[in-house]
Amino acid sequence: MTATPIRSELRFILNGQDVVLANVAPDQTLLDWLRLSRSLKGTKEGCGEGDCGACTVLVGRLTPVGGLVYEGVNACIRFLGSLDGCHVVTVEHVAGDGERLHPVQQAMVDFHGSQCGFCTPGFVMSLYALWMQTPNPTDQQIETALQGNLCRCTGYEPILRAARAISSYGGTEKDPLLAERKAMIARLKALRDGARVEIGEGRHRLVVPANLDDFAAVLEASPTATIVAGSTDVGLWVTKHMRDIAPAVFIAGLDELKSIAMKDGVISIGAGVTYSEAISLLSQHIPAIGPLITRIGGQQVRNMGTIGGNIANGSPIGDTPPALIALGATLTLRKGAERRTILLENFFIAYGKQDRQPGEFVEALHIPVPAPGEKFAVYKVTKRRDEDITATLAAFCLALAADGTVASICIAYGGMAATPKRATAVEKALLGQPWNENTVEAAMERYAEDYAPLTDMRATADYRALVARNLLLRFYMEITDSAVAAQVSRYEAA
Repeated sequence: MTATPIRSELRFILNGQDVVLANVAPDQTLLDWLRLSRSLKGTKEGCGEGDCGACTVLVGRLTPVGGLVYEGVNACIRFLGSLDGCHVVTVEHVAGDGERLHPVQQAMVDFHGSQCGFCTPGFVMSLYALWMQTPNPTDQQIETALQGNLCRCTGYEPILRAARAISSYGGTEKDPLLAERKAMIARLKALRDGARVEIGEGRHRLVVPANLDDFAAVLEASPTATIVAGSTDVGLWVTKHMRDIAPAVFIAGLDELKSIAMKDGVISIGAGVTYSEAISLLSQHIPAIGPLITRIGGQQVRNMGTIGGNIANGSPIGDTPPALIALGATLTLRKGAERRTILLENFFIAYGKQDRQPGEFVEALHIPVPAPGEKFAVYKVTKRRDEDITATLAAFCLALAADGTVASICIAYGGMAATPKRATAVEKALLGQPWNENTVEAAMERYAEDYAPLTDMRATADYRALVARNLLLRFYMEITDSAVAAQVSRYEAA
């Protein structure tokens, strides 16, 4: 077997310049490097945890099929190690036609979308990413794109007016990032030399594997290394908890982990697929998943965060595991060349403990699509609707027999126990019984057998227990009486 070549430097493109870095710490963020090493002060530090959007930049990356996509990301929790072979674009690189500002900037000026100005560069970059992909967006698309950008001054309406008007200032065909796309693709392809990146020594190493097999080999040799995919969690380990993540292995660029496909009624998703990449196919075949994903962080977080990472972290309040458990998802784990597949619900053992051996990693997820006639729903309860962490999350998958009794049901919750967990006592109370209000109300009394939730900053134990019970009743109401919707968005209401 040919040895994998090793390179001791990161290579990427910043705005229009090639960058080569041979001295990079595993926990060095893009935000700190831009401001401190390159004096690019347009990218601001606000929250330091991916919530406020003041640090938004664009990262262009090659897709597995050879295209180039630009996405807004949070520079405050994005590590330099994840940028090998990418194109980083900051607000300083946003250019007009020589006579006026870029259409996004000009619209923000003319519609008074900036007051104190601190958050403005982040809004400009988020709107830039939206405009490149959707030049004439709907109000809902605009608001979704700006979920991860916070402003204290404007009340948002001037920014929304600016967003609606961007294309009136010029079309995307003249935009430099789009006009120069072929040339940039060629430059980025030239950076792909098939080498593994290794910087530093011993515990202080930063590693970017050359490919999936190389990643398996690296992790088997260094089983205590921190795996960094989207860094939407790991970033906070560094910026908020001051944790040492070295040695760190960065896997965001591994195309083999980016596969997503449906075959024989099962959607298979590579562990490196982001929420933004997964939402289209998942929404098409499992409609209830789409609204859940759009409530996971802001757009920048969804562009970075991966479903595989959400699972591998094992958080009891991770948003996707309860829904995936209710659907009967399985997980493929890999160590070296060996693979095994387990039920997702069996992956979570205890708080902070998963069924993952040293040197083993999550490679793929397999989600059965609900059969015709099966009812599936997922509900997320938070203090604020968008960009908030779960207090309680419930998922239900139900099949009824011809006589109206419950043929099968799977119920899973997050935020109710030390791990994402099924409500087995409630399921038993429903199975084989008539699907009616009396049965549901009787089953609601069994929740205390399944869960003993805690009180924390997000909710009290009593509140969680009550909400968990009521979500089952809501599920019953929604699928039994479709005449009255339990929840209507303001877009539907309008």
